[in-house]
Amino acid sequence: MEILAGWAELSGAETALLAESIGAEEADAMIENVVGRFALPLGIGANFLINGRNYLVPMAVEEPSVVAAVSFGALLARAGGGISAGSTRPVMIAQVQLLDVGDPCKAEKEIVAAREQILACAETSPSLTRLGGGPQNIEVRHLPDTPAGPMLVVHLLIDCRDAMGANAANTSAEAVAPLLEQLTGGRAGLRILSNLSDKRRAWAEVEIPANAFDSVEFPGREVVHRIAEASAFAYADPYRAATHNKGIFNGVDAVLLATGNDWRAVEAGAHAWAARDGQYRSLTSWHVQGAPGSELLHGRLEMPLAVGTVGGATQSHPSSRIALKILGLDAGVNDGQAHVRPCSNGDEAAAPPSGAAARLSEIVAAVGLAQNLAALRALATIGIQKGHMRLHARQVAVSAGAQGMAVEVIAGKLVSEGTIRVERARELLRDTDN
Repeated sequence: MEILAGWAELSGAETALLAESIGAEEADAMIENVVGRFALPLGIGANFLINGRNYLVPMAVEEPSVVAAVSFGALLARAGGGISAGSTRPVMIAQVQLLDVGDPCKAEKEIVAAREQILACAETSPSLTRLGGGPQNIEVRHLPDTPAGPMLVVHLLIDCRDAMGANAANTSAEAVAPLLEQLTGGRAGLRILSNLSDKRRAWAEVEIPANAFDSVEFPGREVVHRIAEASAFAYADPYRAATHNKGIFNGVDAVLLATGNDWRAVEAGAHAWAARDGQYRSLTSWHVQGAPGSELLHGRLEMPLAVGTVGGATQSHPSSRIALKILGLDAGVNDGQAHVRPCSNGDEAAAPPSGAAARLSEIVAAVGLAQNLAALRALATIGIQKGHMRLHARQVAVSAGAQGMAVEVIAGKLVSEGTIRVERARELLRDTDN
């Protein structure tokens, strides 16, 4: 905590708040029917070098080994110069569903012709417009064969700047619905954002020399080829891809939760993105480049990442505000860096990110990539259980009633015996007490 306080210039009150987290009154103001508070451990992902800048990354998570693994993955990435990351403009999609449209093709022409009028009607946030955001464009989609009959769907593309943008998108969709009814002669159904924010993406990449993976048990060249083989398995098989992507979200969700962002929305969008070609696939890709003897492991993660640094729990939860401060994002800063690199499909690649939210999305992508790297490295070599079981044993020891130094003693015995069960932990604890 002393190191962290010095790093992020935290005050005594802020360090105390991290221990106490949210108060009862603050909790009651955030959701309904509050009866208490549910705490999670807040850890720090270390060793991150992203776009040439060092980061300590707050992570709220209950699962053992996640923070240790991501810190190790970030350390491996430093051997290749760290992680490079980028993002598109923070454009969210608001959908308006139109039903009972007599002539969908004619209706589309009317909508396209009224583009400027629709965008003006959708401009419901003067502050967003003042910051350079707001409604940018419209799209029209035809859904001719649904169980409820043909539908026309209008997408409003809204630049949300440093906000996640759900409220802005929903408000704009509701504002333009009457106008779209007039233009098309149809009936407006749902008016709401889409969490498949595929125009608001972030990505992270890394290239690591194979010798960075050298160990007593395995030469680095063998390790990187095994990681590439594991990656190919996850790309080809949805059963493996589901577990592969879950591991990515061990890190991604932990950062989103710590910073007060909607991890459920990000997961929904990312899983839909993973199935965009009709089969559910891995969100990362890993392959080996270079000639024998000088191999490099190249990895990339790209996914929709709608996050905010203003509004919602990012501001109402005191620990989330401190988490953003630790990341250097507490003031909605924009360091002027355009972290844009080529997208997989070139979509909006040249547009600069808006500021703090863009940087946060890039950090989250980097964490997901590092988390995946550590998991694949373990799976491809010693297996996932060796390190995980040590940490799991600590949880079992605590469940059995161990406290203080006894936790490590009991956990060590459980691991050495290879029987990590609560019943055995209780027996060892009784023996220790006697």
